[in-house]
Amino acid sequence: MRHRGAFLLVLLASLALATAAFAGTLTGTITYDDKVPPPGAGPFKPIQMDADPACKAKHEGPVPLGELVLGSGNTLGNVFVQVKSPPAGNHTPPATPVQIDQNGCVYHPHVAGVLVGQALLFKNSDGILHNVHGLPKQNQQFNIGMPPTLKEKAVTLGKPEPLFTVKCDVHPWMNAYVAVMSHPYFAVTGEDGKFSIDGLPDGTYEVEAWHEKLGTQTVSVKAGEPAKVSFKIPGK
Repeated sequence: MRHRGAFLLVLLASLALATAAFAGTLTGTITYDDKVPPPGAGPFKPIQMDADPACKAKHEGPVPLGELVLGSGNTLGNVFVQVKSPPAGNHTPPATPVQIDQNGCVYHPHVAGVLVGQALLFKNSDGILHNVHGLPKQNQQFNIGMPPTLKEKAVTLGKPEPLFTVKCDVHPWMNAYVAVMSHPYFAVTGEDGKFSIDGLPDGTYEVEAWHEKLGTQTVSVKAGEPAKVSFKIPGK
């Protein structure tokens, strides 16, 4: 049955000056501001792992999708937050890779960002057959078979790209989202709905929050002034 309710996100953000050089940290909290659908109702249904007993055996009960991760007070996880039109500069990719683990037949984390040229490392902690099928449009697609003996495999993406899907063709419920960024001014909210973006000069910025089901909105944030935006997305 179609869920006819509406979803609201509330983005609270402020830019706090951290040093005399006007380098600041952008912080905020994102909240799901609507009635939470009961388990199994609406667009947010638990994962059905019956097709693979090895996956089902890794869990004691229903496994929620990564689409609606809520904390205390309905704070919302898995929201990708980025500064639009960030300060100019050259950004060397970190030597440390961003990791996505296949654990419990679910990708952890569900949403991630890497810098152009930074390694994206896929791990297989399950010890069963997976494959990692990335579907970027600006970069070359990749499809990595990961049998139980292959514990990790890295890919490096050379062009900026908005969030694209990574899926497992063996387990169709497995999916994640990855953004390839030209700058480091981005973050992903945890279950507490919080994010923190460091190293921004004093100024006014457009901040974009993206959620895979609830859509995308932007808010203008000025140094030292709290900002709030709410938006309404029809249910699926």
